[in-house]
Amino acid sequence: MDRRIQELLKLLDNSVDLKDGHIVILDSSKLRANISKFAELSALGSGYQQGLARYLTRKIALALDIIPSSINDLYLARGRGEVPTNFTVPAINLRALSFNAACTVFKVANSMDAGAFIFEIARSEMGYTDQRPSEYVTSILAAAIKEDFRGAIFIQGDHFQVSPKRFIENKDKEIQAIKDLSIEAISAGFYNIDIDTSTLVDLSKTTIPEQQRLNTSLSAEFSAFIRSIQPKDIPVSIGGEIGEVGGHNSTEEELRVYMDGYNSHLKEISPKAIGLSKISIQTGTSHGGVVLPDGSIAKVKVDFDTLLKLSRIARKDYGMGGAVQHGASTLPEDAFGKFVESEAVEVHLATNFQNIFYDLIPDDLRNDIYAYLRENHSNERKEGQTDDQFYYKTRKRAIGPFKKQTWSLPPEQKEKIEAAWESKFRNLFTLLKIHGTKKYVGKHIKHVKIQPKLENYLKDVLSAEDTSDLAD
Repeated sequence: MDRRIQELLKLLDNSVDLKDGHIVILDSSKLRANISKFAELSALGSGYQQGLARYLTRKIALALDIIPSSINDLYLARGRGEVPTNFTVPAINLRALSFNAACTVFKVANSMDAGAFIFEIARSEMGYTDQRPSEYVTSILAAAIKEDFRGAIFIQGDHFQVSPKRFIENKDKEIQAIKDLSIEAISAGFYNIDIDTSTLVDLSKTTIPEQQRLNTSLSAEFSAFIRSIQPKDIPVSIGGEIGEVGGHNSTEEELRVYMDGYNSHLKEISPKAIGLSKISIQTGTSHGGVVLPDGSIAKVKVDFDTLLKLSRIARKDYGMGGAVQHGASTLPEDAFGKFVESEAVEVHLATNFQNIFYDLIPDDLRNDIYAYLRENHSNERKEGQTDDQFYYKTRKRAIGPFKKQTWSLPPEQKEKIEAAWESKFRNLFTLLKIHGTKKYVGKHIKHVKIQPKLENYLKDVLSAEDTSDLAD
């Protein structure tokens, strides 16, 4: 065995061995007690050691039957009526202390026998949180190891979104950027990807087919590309989006025009390719919520009737799992049961977990972060914004630059944050009714263990990009 691998495995208190390329678990208790060291090395390390920690974490997870998977077949089974519509899958964006946050998710999931939940991160979030796909996957798999969660794990690329500005400047370059990101993500274990070309919907056009033309054609082309690079026996779950979150509410006509155009174009360019498993719509929410001058979040009215109607059309007429609700984590808790009643297949949750983090970090760290924002992001301050509004809208941009400081928080401080997250996850999972869903995952999701390639973890990752114009 390579001496560097031996040295790294010592961090796990010799609880794991690597023989002839295969992981051997020697002491699972010691492994669970020490795997956080690999997560930290993945987040804060560099070079060969960092890549090796990520590679070994994935191999250890697979040896324990912790398996990155696609939720595609579960959603299609729901579209066929083989899985009930009495639960909504939470898709959780982890930004700060991702390892610790994932631990709380798995702890709650184990206590509820829940299996239908997703970890996701958007193209924009990868930039400002400084988390490339392989780091994000490592945090989640290490957390699953620590909490002794077994089975399929769904990791998703949220909003793999086209920048309208960059698309106009250089269409081919922007398209290639999404393809390169898809390659990187799938290689890391993302087997669920939400394509978002809804930024190219042109509402200045007269007819809906004209408005949706670029959205439908590019969605189909990205889908065909993903199908061409996905691992054997893993049909990546692909989601589409018919309108930007925060825009006007979606309509039945828009959904039908998008899906008919998408399916037609996909059949032309890749006749045997599987299509979408879900469709994201707009029902009145916005990412992060609308911030009032005092920093509180304005109440919004979600169009649950539209959500129910379009979710049923998506299932019955197009065979998908249903419609997806974005921008929901800052809504009042009584809304979450209504997502289930409206038969939403999936709901995306992010900002409220970030709010909990910022509420509970030490005052001196928060003050340092706000000083950083004033110095580096004052150009994002809108005219008339209060300090509370400015900090609320921009503080996500400090997560990457302050990653080392947050990892270095005292254990008791992290435990306080974890306890608040755990309470929130338990509440949301109960309201979304995902208890007992591990049986549906076990029935419909085939376990396919894709062994990682060491060379993918040692090459240079894609450089950070400006994602300030992209959605979360």
